[in-house]
Amino acid sequence: MPLRPDGFGQVRPTPAPLRGRRLPTVDRLPPPPGGRFRSSVRPISPAVRARMGTTWKPGCPVALADLRYLTVSFRGFDGRAHTGELVVHERVAAPVARVFARLYRARFPIEEMRLVTGADLEAHPTGDGNNTAAFVCRAARKQTRWSAHAYGLAIDVNPFQNPYRRGDLVLPELAGAYLDRSRSRPGMIRPGDAVTAAFAAIGWTWGGTWRSPRDLMHFSATGG
Repeated sequence: MPLRPDGFGQVRPTPAPLRGRRLPTVDRLPPPPGGRFRSSVRPISPAVRARMGTTWKPGCPVALADLRYLTVSFRGFDGRAHTGELVVHERVAAPVARVFARLYRARFPIEEMRLVTGADLEAHPTGDGNNTAAFVCRAARKQTRWSAHAYGLAIDVNPFQNPYRRGDLVLPELAGAYLDRSRSRPGMIRPGDAVTAAFAAIGWTWGGTWRSPRDLMHFSATGG
C-alpha cells in the first residue's frame, strides 16, 4: 500500500470480498488430536528464537528467559479445529491458555494465530492482516513508551474484524468496514461476549472500551 508520512499504509475502503471476512485457516501446526482443546507451555527454544527474529532483541523490556512459547487450539472460520502459537510472558501463559479454552468451547472463530517474525516487522503494509498475536517488542502506536505487547502481556484478536482507530488512522488499513459495530459479523468482539468475558475472568482489560485510540482487537494485563 502507499505509505502515509507516519509510515503506516494509506487507509483505503474495504474491498467487497472482505466486508464479511470468513477466510479459511492455513494449518502451520498439526490440528489437535480428536478435535479436543489442547495447550502447551514451553520455554523459548533455539528454533522458536530463530523464528522470532528481530521481534525480540537486547534492550527489550522483558528478558527472553521470561517469555514462553504457548500453543492452543482454536476454531477457524471454516469450523475446523486448528493449533495456534503465541509468545507471552511466563506469568500469564497458563491464564491465557484458559482464555482460549473458553473461546474454543464457545466456537468463537479465529482466522490465524502464528508467531510474529522479523519478516513481519520489515514487510510493506498490505492493510489486510488478521493474525491473532501477542509478543512483539515495539512501542505503543504513535507513542514512545513500550507497548504491553513488548512485555508479552497483550494479545490482539482477529485484527481485521476488530480494528484499531485513532483519528484518521485505521489498522489494518483495509478494515474500515468493521468500524461499524451495529452489524454483527463472525469474529467480531462485542461487549459482554465470550471473548470479553474470558479475558475479564483473568483480569485483563479490553481496548474496545477506550475512547481514543479505540483498539477493538486489544486485550492486556496492564490496562494499556
